[in-house]
Amino acid sequence: MGGSDQKCGCGNSNEFVTLQLKVPENGDGCQKVCDRSVRVSKHYIVGSIQTRASDIPQISTQLGWKDYLGAFRVRWGIRRNSYRVNPGLYAIGTPNERSDVLVTANYKLSFDTVRKNLHGLNVWLLVLDTKGINVWCSAGKGTFGTKELVNRIRLSFLDTVVQHKRIILPQLSAVGVAAHLVKESSGFTVVYGPVRASDIQSFVNAGYKATKEMRLVHFDWYDRLRLVPNDIIYNLRYLMSLFVVISVLSGINTHGYSLQQALINVIPIAKIIAAGYFAGLVFTPLLLPFIPTQNFSFKGLIIGVVISAFLFLTHSLGGNLLVKLAAIFFISGFSSFLAMNFTGASTFTSLAGVKKEMRIAVPIQIVSAVIAAILIVLNSTLSGR
Repeated sequence: MGGSDQKCGCGNSNEFVTLQLKVPENGDGCQKVCDRSVRVSKHYIVGSIQTRASDIPQISTQLGWKDYLGAFRVRWGIRRNSYRVNPGLYAIGTPNERSDVLVTANYKLSFDTVRKNLHGLNVWLLVLDTKGINVWCSAGKGTFGTKELVNRIRLSFLDTVVQHKRIILPQLSAVGVAAHLVKESSGFTVVYGPVRASDIQSFVNAGYKATKEMRLVHFDWYDRLRLVPNDIIYNLRYLMSLFVVISVLSGINTHGYSLQQALINVIPIAKIIAAGYFAGLVFTPLLLPFIPTQNFSFKGLIIGVVISAFLFLTHSLGGNLLVKLAAIFFISGFSSFLAMNFTGASTFTSLAGVKKEMRIAVPIQIVSAVIAAILIVLNSTLSGR
């Protein structure tokens, strides 16, 4: 920044946080440009575009190794809640006052998906502060909502940056945004774009008209597979807790408690818990469309029963009949519980539907767990005589 910036109280900044916002003259003939200086050392920022409102950070549409490494990391649940970008207005290509304005969430995976699919376009990208949550989930939670959109339009001086009054939102944000209120509060008309970022260019080229295919929400095998690693890591708390509880229970006998007996049962118990774990978190999501019933908990229950039956018939459960019965009840109930948690990641369910399902499924899961625990204690007691 030059000397005039110093006169307005703007020093050199080592951090490019969002952009320089030009505040109206303050009486001494000076426009402040420093409040949000943009010296961001983010690898995806490749320059800036000067506008009447501010110098807008220009971002690359090419993903680098840092982006792919970050995506791999959050897929496995590592620092997922902090994987976000700064909200604000960004430039892709060399947009001008007539260029389109697209809107997305500040979850880094969403941000990266959108920018890589805008290669070759000259557009503005308005990033909302969704607390690092993706578009669909944040729309449901209200962080990708009317208030935040209107506020971000105001903070970015969007009406000064562009001459038109049109903003393009992802279709999956519709549940959180009241278009008529955005129009009343900001003057901008909301246009809902396609579900997938890969269709944005076709949507724009078609005069902002979406085909039926662009409106369809797909949740195919690969989409579900990408969610599995995070669920495996996230639910380890249940796995470890159950392992400890069941291992302790297995040491109870008529003489009190036997640590040696509990240690002997460690490996068989680990196998049973792992079977329920992967039944609910891996096999149920991957086979989702092919499992009868709409309820995820019952899909998980079915897969749990199938896997239990397979292990029973192949004599993989070990132990006597009580142990085998305990394993069947545990694997089925645990698989049902974990599969029910997958509802939040899918496009198959609604909030009301999930609540109704839980009222039926949770008691069944509890009963299965109690029966399994009773059978384990009974077996331990009888075998420890």
